[in-house]
Amino acid sequence: MNTAPRNLPVGIQDFKKLRQGGYVYVDKTQFVYELARLDRPYFLGRPRRFGKSLFLSTLKAYFEGEKDLFDGLAIAELEKDWKKYPVIYIDLNREGYNNPTSLEAVLDFNLRQYEEKWGRNDDDISTCATRFAGLIKRMCEKAKERVVVLIDEYDKPLISTLDDISLNDEMRKTLKGFYGVMKAEDANLRFAMLTGVTKFSKVSVFSDLNQLIDISLDKNYSEICGISETELQQYFQPEIQALADDNNMTCDAAFAEMKKRYDGYHFAKVSEDMYNPFSVLNTFEKRSFSDYWYKTGTPSMLVRQLRQEKVDTRKLEGEITATESMIEDYRPGETTVIPLLYQSGYLTIKKYDRQNDRYYLGFPNEEVRYGFWKSLLPEYAPANLWLMNTFFAGDFTESLHNGDVDGFMTQIKAFFASIEYDRIPKAQKNENYFQLIFYLMFKLMGQFVRVEEKSAEGRADAVVWTEKAIYVFEFKMTDTAEAALKQIDDKGYLIPYTADHRSVVKIGVEFSAKTGVVKRWLFSICEGRSRSFKVE
Repeated sequence: MNTAPRNLPVGIQDFKKLRQGGYVYVDKTQFVYELARLDRPYFLGRPRRFGKSLFLSTLKAYFEGEKDLFDGLAIAELEKDWKKYPVIYIDLNREGYNNPTSLEAVLDFNLRQYEEKWGRNDDDISTCATRFAGLIKRMCEKAKERVVVLIDEYDKPLISTLDDISLNDEMRKTLKGFYGVMKAEDANLRFAMLTGVTKFSKVSVFSDLNQLIDISLDKNYSEICGISETELQQYFQPEIQALADDNNMTCDAAFAEMKKRYDGYHFAKVSEDMYNPFSVLNTFEKRSFSDYWYKTGTPSMLVRQLRQEKVDTRKLEGEITATESMIEDYRPGETTVIPLLYQSGYLTIKKYDRQNDRYYLGFPNEEVRYGFWKSLLPEYAPANLWLMNTFFAGDFTESLHNGDVDGFMTQIKAFFASIEYDRIPKAQKNENYFQLIFYLMFKLMGQFVRVEEKSAEGRADAVVWTEKAIYVFEFKMTDTAEAALKQIDDKGYLIPYTADHRSVVKIGVEFSAKTGVVKRWLFSICEGRSRSFKVE
């Protein structure tokens, strides 16, 4: 039974508009109270579209003393002394930052609206930094209260220019002076918070402003943005029911699909799973499952860096290890791209090894996993899109599930033949390259794939599971398909699957080092029947 739709805050980032418009609100005001009762400056890092702007807007309403907006919320019971402070709210998420003057223009726009109210001294007009400092002083003097500074998406100019070193350096210099004002004016500040995706260590806000408290990995604030499973069930039961009805599912099945697609983010060593709020709200609004968050921005720059750094992308499934300092800080040109992948939301904490003080990072959910593989495959295998679409169509799936090795291997051959092999760097033309392409293809097929599967004496290049069969692959580039099958036997790659009820198929694949095409393959089903195929 369909229920009447409620107002869902899709795209709503203003707390006042949300509350006055009767939108559904997941109450995060207990965190406002916990942070605001201390006179400290904070930094909060979260992926894009994860609720940072709404939380900062909530802080703004609180410090401006708009008590009525908080009726019925957690903070109404906690706060007994409501007080009004002058607030500077700077939003840097307004511009593409494609030229040296764009940052100054955005800062000017933000400062001007406050200068119209609080005044502007001629002595302060030389730079945006001096105007910012003068503004804080005047607001403090005229209001007889210390000032609250809230800066949303502080790092947008830096992230937007990562591909342009000189422009990025210009942005960094401007921000260094601007954010440095907060340290100089610390005595005039009641509270400060900066939000962003990435913590850039080279920017003075982190190198000079040493009193800034980073709560990005603090377990006490791990649920400050996003939607926890408890909150999903508490606030959105009508939407879960409507989603289930429109998709001919039970509520339990709809909830399980939500969890699989959008859950899985962790922002502390130990924390509850957090759902991506942007995808959750869009799913409920449209009553349809889709990759809403991923579609709003593809990680093309990150994918290119992964390839340039020769990162083994198969480890992105949960085998990337990192220290806390590594995932907290990003130094362009000095560190790997992994911290940026974590901070941007493409990777998350999968587990924490307390004994060795190491984090294990991996994809948070299926939306990110399959979206990322789709972005990654064209970078490694620049085949025509029509051929990719054909390859991932029903014929291949049918051949795979029916145990038609000839059928799916012929299509694999066609796919590899479409790759412009002469454009691939010589250093990458090895068995690992083919192994990775194979892995990406099957990942996008949604099959259960493991690459370099461990056995007692070594690793199979790839293992693929279907309902009826387990396929064990070995690739050879400087040897034959016969040698590949022999290695599977000699190394005992099939032993872990002998007790399984499914058929076990070993497949030896021989690639051409010169052309990059599949030359031959051999396969054997349950070590019984063996055939050889040669493709001219």
